[in-house]
Amino acid sequence: MKNKEYSLYSGGLKGAEEAFGRCAEKYGINEINYSFEGHKCAREKNITLLSEDELKKGNISMEIVSVRMGRRYAQADKIRKVFQLIFHMVNKGYQVFAIGWIQEDKTVRGGTGWGVELAKFFNRPVNVFDQGTNKWYGWDGKEWVEETPSILHKTFCGTGTRNLSDEGKAAIEDLFKSSFS
Repeated sequence: MKNKEYSLYSGGLKGAEEAFGRCAEKYGINEINYSFEGHKCAREKNITLLSEDELKKGNISMEIVSVRMGRRYAQADKIRKVFQLIFHMVNKGYQVFAIGWIQEDKTVRGGTGWGVELAKFFNRPVNVFDQGTNKWYGWDGKEWVEETPSILHKTFCGTGTRNLSDEGKAAIEDLFKSSFS
């Protein structure tokens, strides 16, 4: 396939998502950034603003999120829209790439972790660049296994931490270079 036949689905936020978007632009990949009213994106290109009704399609009980993630969310209403947005990113992007920190309970820290959990739940190929070990890992259905990923599907999701390290940024750049050069 030609690069222009691939599509990145992301949120355009500062950090990892912004870096995914810049790489998509550099390699001629379609970039779709989901957002909602009042949500500030760092990457203001190719924004698809989701309506309240569209966001609700990604609605899930915060109790389910809490159980799946192994933690509680004090400001459930505030984070609910973010989780709804993440649903749309993962739902549209078949393969999921995330930058963050894998925790001992096998979840990934923060909102990024919800995208990873959705990918696992949907049985999607998912890779995480762990900024603690500076290595890529793939989910084999039970464990995180060290591997070098490649973008193999025409739709993919790029998400991750706002606190992107230099190593995380380089991992995103290397992923695109090895997949599209």
